[in-house]
Amino acid sequence: MAHDHGVEIKRASEQGMDPDRLDAFARVIEQDTAKGLYDGAVFLVARGGVVVMHGAIGHTDLAGKRVAEKDDVFFVMSITKQLTTATVLMRIDRGELSLTTRVAEIIPEFGIKGKQNVTVKHLLTHTSGISGEIPSSLPLDQVGNLQAYVAAACEQRLMTLPGKQVSYNAFTAHAVLAEMVRRLDGGNRPFRRIVAEDVLEPLGMKDTSMGLRPDLAGRRVPVVVRDKTPGLFDPALLEATNVMVEEETEMPAAGVFSTVADIYRFSEMLRRNGELDGVRLLSPAIVQLAVTNQTGMHPNDLFDYAREMYNWPEWPAYLGLSFFLRGVGTFPTPLGLTTSSGTFAGLGAGSTLFWVDPERDLTFVCFTAGLLEEGASILRFQRLSDLVVSALVD
Repeated sequence: MAHDHGVEIKRASEQGMDPDRLDAFARVIEQDTAKGLYDGAVFLVARGGVVVMHGAIGHTDLAGKRVAEKDDVFFVMSITKQLTTATVLMRIDRGELSLTTRVAEIIPEFGIKGKQNVTVKHLLTHTSGISGEIPSSLPLDQVGNLQAYVAAACEQRLMTLPGKQVSYNAFTAHAVLAEMVRRLDGGNRPFRRIVAEDVLEPLGMKDTSMGLRPDLAGRRVPVVVRDKTPGLFDPALLEATNVMVEEETEMPAAGVFSTVADIYRFSEMLRRNGELDGVRLLSPAIVQLAVTNQTGMHPNDLFDYAREMYNWPEWPAYLGLSFFLRGVGTFPTPLGLTTSSGTFAGLGAGSTLFWVDPERDLTFVCFTAGLLEEGASILRFQRLSDLVVSALVD
């Protein structure tokens, strides 16, 4: 059934979901956008590989009075990390890399200033001890030049001992991982082409690109920070991506454009243990390892600021190989408090989320326009995620 708020709900009952509760979820987004909390959202809910709700509410360009559409193209921020990680996991499957491979074996110039023993696993689990900040020596117009970025990162010193602390690495770790993949590939293909040809095309993700492909530009959702509360990310830097990111820009940690439907295809591949529509991208074994807790009970130091700012408790990071995990316990989580402990996710700054709950065979993808401060966004997605789970009746 179609609703007046631009949402299609179908086959929900036969998939064990209550259509009225899904409709209530959509109405909450309507209320949020009416209050001006954020501008709009595009979202999708699926159960057992069947899409039961796909909708678009509000605006994805408020200044331009553009109403949200299901095929809007969003700058997905750090969901890019999971796509980059897929290229790494593929190389592990092929025996070209191991989690124990030291970065310096592939990028010799990286192995200085204490970084000699940083491994692939350290980078994937945010435990490398290297700075996640954009190198201060790198001009802003070179942030999207992968080789220039990695050269600058190689000159940085180790900050903390590898494997000892978890501190979410916003930019550098996945740039280094991407350069490792590029060199293993022979150095002939730019990393954005490796992602396109090895991951996106096999999965039929036609509306996804690293860097802004010209044919996607007309549907691009501008990055606008709606909540200017001082917090994790600099609003000016986030909004600068509107002019910084061009077709050839390579930011393996945060530079992909995509649609909700395409990221659903990626999440569906993971839900199906590495295969989609007869194409096997990853082995079941590597997918299972990637969505298993790799960080023990260590907290994620990134959220120290939020623990003080919002008076939140300390909780374990619960990170797999680049994937966020629900884990157990009651604490702020964008995955929702009612998802099962094995739920895994990708999360983009103040705006984007996908998660898969394998126990319930449930998938949720939600992209929003009008960024919130990260802590506020976590609580927003926690509420929306729990609303989705509340629609399960079987």
